[in-house]
Amino acid sequence: MKLNKNKIGLFALGTLFGLEGIKLLSSKDAKKVYTHATAAVLRGKDSVLDQVTVLRENCSDIYADAVEMNEERKSKEADAEIGEWMADTDEDSDKA
Repeated sequence: MKLNKNKIGLFALGTLFGLEGIKLLSSKDAKKVYTHATAAVLRGKDSVLDQVTVLRENCSDIYADAVEMNEERKSKEADAEIGEWMADTDEDSDKA
């Protein structure tokens, strides 16, 4: 098997960059960058959770208002039916 010097050189260069990359990524400066980025993500998460809470509260209010509206509507319909029944009963008693 014949080894190609270019391929060996590229492999060695890639290994060197990989090792240096690991050192770079684990440096104190890099850790500061990771810390700041993580803190920003956590602030964003808190903001999103606050907005979700507001949205849930608004949805709960809308749902409660809708339930109340439907109950009032049912009550009015029931009153109207009773009124019609009473009117029919009065007419029947007047005929008799």
